[in-house]
Parts: sequence; C-alpha cells; structure tokens
Amino acid sequence: MKNNFLTISFIVLTSLLWSCEYINLKSFETEEKVEEVKVPVARVGNSVLYQKDLAGIVGNDISVKDSTNLIDRYVNSWIKKQLLISEASEKIDFDQASIERKVLDYRYALMVHEFKKYYVDNNLDTVVTNEEIETYFNDNKDNFELKQNIIRGYFITVSKDAPKINKLKSLINSDKPQDFKELKSYCFRFAETYFLEDSVWINFDEAIRNTPFTSVTNKIDFLKSNKFVEDENEEKIYFLRIKEFKISDQISPLEFVRNDIKQIILNKRKVALANQLEEEVFEKAKSSNKYEIYKAEK
Repeated sequence: MKNNFLTISFIVLTSLLWSCEYINLKSFETEEKVEEVKVPVARVGNSVLYQKDLAGIVGNDISVKDSTNLIDRYVNSWIKKQLLISEASEKIDFDQASIERKVLDYRYALMVHEFKKYYVDNNLDTVVTNEEIETYFNDNKDNFELKQNIIRGYFITVSKDAPKINKLKSLINSDKPQDFKELKSYCFRFAETYFLEDSVWINFDEAIRNTPFTSVTNKIDFLKSNKFVEDENEEKIYFLRIKEFKISDQISPLEFVRNDIKQIILNKRKVALANQLEEEVFEKAKSSNKYEIYKAEK
C-alpha cells in the first residue's frame, strides 16, 4: 500500500503544479470561469478524499521527497480515521444532533482560543521584577519543597595523565579570587568536563551521573559528611567540592526556583488577560446592544 500512496502522492503533486500553470494560462487567454474539477485521491466507502482537500499540506520550501512523504502520511491517516468512523457507525447508534453540536462547540472553542492567544500575545507584560519573584516565593514557600538533593560547588573530571594534579586539588579547595582564575585556566586547558558556577544550584544526581559517585548508597549522609571528595576509574579522576547543599523535603533556595516562579507569574498574567478580554467584549456588547436575552413566556 505504501508504494501505491507514493505513486498517488507524486501524481497529486504533479497535478497540482500542472493545474496551477494551466489555470494561469486560461486566465490569461480568456475571462471565462474555469469549472473546478474534483480529482479523487482516496476513497473509503462513500467518503472520498479529493485533491483539493490536500491544499496547504505541502509547503513551498520543502523537497519533492518530503512533500510526497507528507501527503502519504496524510492519506494514510485519513483512511484510518474513515475506517474507524465507518466501524463505529456500525457498532454504535450515534445521536447525530449531539455530535454536530459538539463539533460546532469544538470549532468555536478553537476560534476563541486563537483569539485569546492573539490578544494575550499582544498585551502581555513580560517584565517580571526581582521584587515580584521574591514576594511570590515568600508567600508560597510551602509550594517549593525540594523533590531532590541539590548542591552548589565545583565538579571537575580530568584524565589520569593530566599535569599538576596536586596543584589542581589545591586550587579546587581555595576561595582566593586569584586561585579561582587559575582554576578556570587549568580546566579550560586540561579538564575533560568541569562545572565551576558555584552560585548556581544543581541537581546532585545529575551532577554525579556517569561518575563513580553514583555508587553512593546514602546520599544525604554523603552530602553531610563531605566537602571535598575525589574518586577515579581506569582512565579518569573525578573531583567534587560541595560548598553548600540542600536535601529533599527542605524548602528550595530562591535561586533554584527563580525561573519557575517567573513562569508562574507570567501564566497568571495570561489567565488574567484572557478573563479581561471576555469582560471587555461582554461590556462592549452590552453598551451597544449587540445581544438580547428573550424571557420565556409564562
């Protein structure tokens, strides 16, 4: 069947291109209206998929091969849906009026959704201040309980033949600004992987993934007992300096959830704008008498 659809798809694409050229030529030669010819592409029972139904599926900026694949998938999907509809109609006695109402409701819901999205996109204030974020965090701390252990610190991986390993250990454990510059320089030249953003909170499990530290059974005790650890395998040495940690069930640091809070605030603004749009349209219609409610006769 796939080969048949590829052939159909190619014919459809060729027909589309030829028919467009033909119509343009006819329009140039005569003002007579060209009657639309319905070209069938596939059929299931009494339902027919026509060439015109494929309009808009194929873009102008994709290859013939990709266009063929798109049409092939669309036709396959259409056939499967029609077969399911046919089977469902045989098994279930549907209330057609109810289905039509639902289809109409869905259509209107899509239109309203697109309008609200358009309105929100054009009116949303995307600036969220630090004060707003901090206020929301302080008012909702219970909602930011950690689900994992997190740390701030350094993580560095070097090969066993890397130079000056002892010097590297000294630099990792130093808090002097000059030593930190030297540590960054060393990591840039010799480290295989490294993370030196000690102001950023990271998930502990993600930090130690694919390292010997994953063998630690009690991670909470490990975090409480260690500030600097190293481990190795046959090829590499792994260094971890833990400057600060928070364990699961504790309240998250603000910085760890700052972006989440920003998104929450923006989402609340979107909901407020959508509600505002409804009220504005309603009030505008009320003042201009665009709608009327008829009272039922007693």
